[in-house]
Amino acid sequence: MPKVCLIIGAGAGIGMSTSRRFAKDGYHICLVRRSDQAGLDKSIHELIESGHQASGFILDVTTPDHLEALVTKIETEIGEIHTAVYNIGAQIGDRNLDSTTHKVFELGWKLGTFGLFRLAKSLMPYMVQRSSGCLLVTGATASVRGNGGQHSHAATMASRRMLCQSLNAEFAPKGVHIAHIVIDGLIDAPDTLGKMLGPDAFEDLKQRKGYEKNGLLVPDQIAESYFHLAHQHPSAWTHELDLRPHSALPWWNHQKLDL
Repeated sequence: MPKVCLIIGAGAGIGMSTSRRFAKDGYHICLVRRSDQAGLDKSIHELIESGHQASGFILDVTTPDHLEALVTKIETEIGEIHTAVYNIGAQIGDRNLDSTTHKVFELGWKLGTFGLFRLAKSLMPYMVQRSSGCLLVTGATASVRGNGGQHSHAATMASRRMLCQSLNAEFAPKGVHIAHIVIDGLIDAPDTLGKMLGPDAFEDLKQRKGYEKNGLLVPDQIAESYFHLAHQHPSAWTHELDLRPHSALPWWNHQKLDL
């Protein structure tokens, strides 16, 4: 059975770029999206047309038992999950405290932290049994700094980061590598930033900060870092990686990203 790279949150940015990178190394790619069957089918078709093995699943990580059942299905029917990438976003947009409802706050936590907990609880027994495996978790500036209007997002991403540290404390000695990646900057991704800004504003931003200016994070280059993390020697594991464009100030030196 082939080794598997499971990507939960497989949009057209980090998720799809990471799938291409791991597919190039012979992994069977399992892509998971919350919605958009047509988009998922297009991604799977692209990988298969390029000569790779791929499977796709529509799954809401907030639905009880579905994530757990998927891990079991992949492990028993497709192959061993060597690398899992938790790339689910939990951004609900800027909201002051008064307009952040209990439901909205809880949804951010369910997407960002509880889903990761459930994935780990399902996946770790398999990886521990093999004494190998890697769990890569996409973080954000909000993992390390809470901006105004980001009550749900900051609380969620910071707790995601702490969960990764706790998982490492328990499972690194058992041969499982968990890495949290702080994406500290704007990503050149049509499925996330592009949808948030709209096509015209997104293209304007790319002209001002992207391309040869290197002011936007390029998903293909993020994917190279993810692949490297998944294949590090245990004597020199990276447990947290901090990525940003070279022209951007780091999270500790400015208040908020300028769109």
